[in-house]
Amino acid sequence: MSPVKQKSPNDVVITGVGIVTSQGVGIAPHVALLSAEKAPDAIVETERFAPYPVHPLPVIDWSEQIAKRGDQRQMENWQRLGVFSAGLALDDAGLKDDLDACGSMDMIVAAGGGERDINVDSLIVDEALKRNDREQLLNEKLTTELRPTLFLAQLSNLLAGNISIVHKVTGSSRTFMGEEAAGISAIETAFARIKAGQSTHTLVGGAFSAERLDMILLIEAIQGHALDGWSPIWSRPESGGMILGSVGAFLVLESREHAEARNARIYATIDDIGGDRGKRDEGKLEARLETLAAAAVDAADTVVFSGTTGFPDLAAREKAFVEANLPKAALRGYSGLVGHGLEAQFPLGLAFAALTLGAGAKVPPFDPAEKPLASQPKTAVVTTIGHARGEGVAVLSAE
Repeated sequence: MSPVKQKSPNDVVITGVGIVTSQGVGIAPHVALLSAEKAPDAIVETERFAPYPVHPLPVIDWSEQIAKRGDQRQMENWQRLGVFSAGLALDDAGLKDDLDACGSMDMIVAAGGGERDINVDSLIVDEALKRNDREQLLNEKLTTELRPTLFLAQLSNLLAGNISIVHKVTGSSRTFMGEEAAGISAIETAFARIKAGQSTHTLVGGAFSAERLDMILLIEAIQGHALDGWSPIWSRPESGGMILGSVGAFLVLESREHAEARNARIYATIDDIGGDRGKRDEGKLEARLETLAAAAVDAADTVVFSGTTGFPDLAAREKAFVEANLPKAALRGYSGLVGHGLEAQFPLGLAFAALTLGAGAKVPPFDPAEKPLASQPKTAVVTTIGHARGEGVAVLSAE
């Protein structure tokens, strides 16, 4: 059994979860899949971006969280997804209509860049085939073809700005960029501020739209895609890799004292969290993971939610690390079910862990290579190893 931990007023607890994946919108479908005897099939779009499969967005009524059509129209899909998921988290925490609480709520967002003008990109590439003065060509097209408003729409901190406008979250605001590491840093910073008494309640998370030609091109540039169809995350072939997933994942984190003062429902406590980055050769990755996972509990009631990319080498090294250091725990690679969400990947793992511990869900295997949980989970470990750099580990416990 996992050890009983002493409670403290500055414990960091999760009181709200906003989640959107290809499996559905909100808590209900995700608790259902975490509680099912058998995991649902992955939902994968294989035609629109062939040969690159993606886990697409489900059907969403944006007006449920973004009431004004004007607000919806001026956002790109990744921003809509983030604002929508943030609203779900605030609703779930019972804070959506509490103007005082939202007015003093801190916000930390992990975000990538805005969507590119694909027509201009294509024009530049086509023209570059006909000319040798490509630097001159690029300057010409950047000054004549791009709309001034496009630069505004690409600002990463617009996601936080739109959340402030739509949901009236107007405390301090921070935005992190940097793919998976951004999501790790966002959660880690929120945790540290609450733990230190610098914040009492924080909205934190990220969003990623996989259904973007520019993002698909970026991953293709490093030959990082799994091609032609879905395959289980732990057994993708050497030619395999990431299958991107459209994901929105936001959490409301509070100090225990703040949450208990308003009689909030608590999903789980975050016991420890850490992020790092560095070279990965000669066992350096495993050494960092060992340090980051020092607080993890090896027990039959521990579930490990891995945000592995699906890159064969990284996936094999992470699986070997977990099996060697947490042999009693049950591993769950959630990327195989809902795809890889870059900035949103680590927040998504914490959302799955919080829902699991809050519901006492005996999570079914997501992959044939995973073993069943021996008992109802009491602790959860969340890992994310960035596709290029950055690692993060969080340890959570049930209330």
